Parts: sequence; C-alpha cells; structure tokens
Amino acid sequence: MRLSESTRNTCNGLLFALPWIIGFICFSIYPLAASFYYSFTEFNPISKPKWAALANYADLFRDQLVLKGLLNTLFISFVSTPVNLLVALLLAGVVTKNFSARGLVRTLFFLPSIIPTIAATMVWIWMFDPSYGYINNVLAWFGIRGPAWLMDMRWTKPALLLMGTWSTGTAMLICMAALQEVPKSYYESAEIDGAGSIRRFFYITLPSIAHVLLYQGILNLINSFQYFQQVYIITNASTGQGSGAGYASGGPGNSILMYPLYIFHNAFTYFKMGKASAMAWLLFIVVALLTLVATKLTRSVTSNTGVE
Repeated sequence: MRLSESTRNTCNGLLFALPWIIGFICFSIYPLAASFYYSFTEFNPISKPKWAALANYADLFRDQLVLKGLLNTLFISFVSTPVNLLVALLLAGVVTKNFSARGLVRTLFFLPSIIPTIAATMVWIWMFDPSYGYINNVLAWFGIRGPAWLMDMRWTKPALLLMGTWSTGTAMLICMAALQEVPKSYYESAEIDGAGSIRRFFYITLPSIAHVLLYQGILNLINSFQYFQQVYIITNASTGQGSGAGYASGGPGNSILMYPLYIFHNAFTYFKMGKASAMAWLLFIVVALLTLVATKLTRSVTSNTGVE
C-alpha cells in the first residue's frame, strides 16, 4: 500500500517529534497523573500507597499551616506583583530616555535578572544582617535603627518584597518595548492641547501599555505562587531560623512559610507524599482560577483599548 505524500509528511513529522512526545509523556503527563492518584492515598517512599479517598483533602482544611502558607503566598502574590510592575515601569521609563550612558544603565538594571537565585538570596541574607548588613548600616547614616529583617516576623515579608524588586530586569525590558511602541504623535497632540506629563501618562501611556502590564502581571502572579527557592534558603541559612532539611520551618512565627515550601516539607521532611500531592492539586486549582479571571480581565482591557 502506497502512502500519499501528505500522509508520509505527517509520519515523518511525528517521527521527528517522537523524542519530545516520549519525554512529554514520561516527564509531564505521567507525573501529573501519578500525583493525582497519590493525592487520594496514604503514600511515603518506604511503603506502598494505600487508598484513602478524600482523607488528604479533608486534612488540608484542618491543617492551620496550610491556611497560613496559602495566606502568606497570596500576600506575596498580590503585593509583590504590583510593586514589581511599578519598579519595572519606572526603570523602563528611565532607560527609554536619550542620554549618553543609556546602554550601560540598561545593562546594569538587567544584570540582577541573570544572577542565580541561590547566589542572590545569600547576598541578600548578608545585606539583611542586623549587625553588619549594608541595609542597616545605610539606615544608621540617617539615625535610623534598622530592624532584624529576617528574624522579626514583622519585617520578614517587607524583606521578601525588597528582594523581589531586585530582579525586575525582564519585566523592565518588556515594559521598555511597550513604551517604545506608543506613537509619538499621541504625545505631540497632547502637548498641543496643553496636557502635562502626569495627564499624558494616565491618558496616553498607561492605556496604551495596559495589555502588556496585565500580561506581565499574570506571569508574575503565576510565578509568585511557586515562590520557593528564596524562603527555603532563608529558613535553612544560619540566621537563627534553623538549618538542615529536617527542620521544617517557615521563619519566625511561620511568617514566610509559603505554600510551596510547606508542600516540600510534607513530601520530603514528613514523608506525607499523599498530602503533598493533594496540596499541589489545590494549588493548581487556585492558580487556574486566578489565571482564568486575569485572562478575562486582559481581554476586557484589550478590547477597551482597541489592541488586538
């Protein structure tokens, strides 16, 4: 039987894509399906899974640390996202100006984004040190006594927010590209009408780049729900919160116990793989719902601003 040319092309394409398809099934689809099954079982690395029905999900609503971790994560998500977008937009506004060292400034603003998270977090831990850290030393120049940033539950979240503003280089580049796409004729017409810089920003710049900001906001929101590396390093560094993988800590008063960190502790410290899987699926549902709402909001803003 002789195959048609289109069928042969399809078979050849599938053969070329076969390594990726096999990898996708083995490393994405299978782990996803397995975690869904394990979420209904009592499971640990040294025993076979035992069917537990909805016991793990019921346990999530009784565990106060689940709620604590979720609230901490929501705080970081809905506070750090607008703060980071504001910083990125301000930096983008600076680097779009015409001045001689613009290329160097762009490079300096973007460099923190390519520094490995572990290295950057260790530097921040050193900078936040209450005794010899640079931040408190700078505050001392103005007669301000700096707090114990990572040892005081009142200041741990502000410390994380400050750390987040460090790596906004990618968002800055996206905002910079959006600002450069705004037609200059809009600003010229506004200047002729007597509009000041503030009015031009709110009536021209912001509506023109609103769809880009919302898109970047959705990405930041999704990433913030996976906030893990920084708090794991902080809670295991020698800063008074404990050390070692066996120490299931969320910082002072569990003030930085993020939801993904608590998933990690349940899976690899308490060896409650079933509960950790249930927590992961709950996180998936929350992120999916928030993404759906944000997507509908993006479409609404896009249609109102006339952007396709």
